[in-house]
Amino acid sequence: MRLFGMDITRSRAAQKSMSPVSSGRRGWWSVLESYAGAWQQNVEINYDSVLSNHADFACRTLIASDISKLRIKLVAKDGDGIWTETSNPAYSPVLRKPNSFQNRIQFMEAWVLSKLQRGNAYILKQRDGRGVVVKLYVLDPMLVTPLVSENGSVFYQLSKDPLGGVEESVIVPAREIIHDRFNCFFHPLVGLSPIFAGGLAAMQGIAVQNDSTLFFQNGARPGGVLTAPGSIAQDTADRLKAYWDANFSGKNSGKVAVLGDGLKYEAMRAKATDSQLIEQLKWSGEVVCSTYHVPPYKIGLGPVPTANNVQSLNVEYYSQCLQVLLESIELCLDEGLGMVETIGTEFDTDNLLRMDSVTQMEMLDKSKGIMSPNEQRKRLELKPKPGGDSPMLQQQNFSLEALAKRDAQADPFGTVPAATPEPAEAANDNAAEAEARAALIEIYKGLR
Repeated sequence: MRLFGMDITRSRAAQKSMSPVSSGRRGWWSVLESYAGAWQQNVEINYDSVLSNHADFACRTLIASDISKLRIKLVAKDGDGIWTETSNPAYSPVLRKPNSFQNRIQFMEAWVLSKLQRGNAYILKQRDGRGVVVKLYVLDPMLVTPLVSENGSVFYQLSKDPLGGVEESVIVPAREIIHDRFNCFFHPLVGLSPIFAGGLAAMQGIAVQNDSTLFFQNGARPGGVLTAPGSIAQDTADRLKAYWDANFSGKNSGKVAVLGDGLKYEAMRAKATDSQLIEQLKWSGEVVCSTYHVPPYKIGLGPVPTANNVQSLNVEYYSQCLQVLLESIELCLDEGLGMVETIGTEFDTDNLLRMDSVTQMEMLDKSKGIMSPNEQRKRLELKPKPGGDSPMLQQQNFSLEALAKRDAQADPFGTVPAATPEPAEAANDNAAEAEARAALIEIYKGLR
């Protein structure tokens, strides 16, 4: 078959020699368990329920939005080894507009969410007649299976995905797929989502919220027991229990009940304060944050640190959570687009690590002599001014070259006093001066 202008064909024998890699100890479609044997005990993690947990949802969307809002720059290394932004007709268009239905923010958000939710992001390339990548598509990770041949070559089996341009099931070589993965615990080609570790805590938080919601929907009236002053027959107890369950439990909790024969109702449900409802919710949220390496205050769990330095908080968040994701995407793009060593991609992190105005002005003031005035103005999004392209210092500062010339002198600091002229030389100088004076006098007389 043809895929994006390429002939993709595999013989039956070759297909039989390839086998799907394992995503866990039980194969590719293993059950997501919180511990070994949990599924047999009906203690399983519902993937869709975990995605709806407020802490898990906040962590994923925070990371994805923070990364997607960063502009991807195409940079080139000059002769001095400095990377500066540039443009290239082979790479700039696809970085600016990855495909026909997504802009760069939507594309990168889909990439990051796929990696966070499934541990893997599969990006299919579309090439033109020159072999240059002109389109990129984020595939549904559930429709892609990595394959390994007998000689160790890697292929990917793609199921039908019309939005991604895959019209029918096909096997493509690894060079046509950008595969970004992390947490590869069981196989180097299969990543694991943080949900693998934080799913149980997320399910606990959802259970606490569901129970609390049902409790308050029932008028905040707890369940309990019926007690009689004396002994009653078993059939009478069963009849009363069935009647009570049918009319005053579950969604009917809170209705008015009329009791006789000395029957009493005693509440048995623990109070919210006794069950530490808020503490349980906070703990489950903090566990989810720890699996994503997101500081809890970033999603509203706990107060913001009192350190009066916005940049230091953002640097901490960047280093422990975002940096590995950003650098992984940069490297995947460099390799996937076939870039050479002197050109590559780089996220513009200035907006992410932006300082408060006071700290920023102090930094720019201390950068005099290192940054030119126009470079400083650019950091403030101001237009350049004539004559501001060179770093400047005050007059009392000397260049290293000038100081080296001074130090090369025999007496650079003038510690040896200047020699006085000899008496004979002084006499000759006085005689010459007298002759010159006399000559001037004669000239003056002749003019009169």
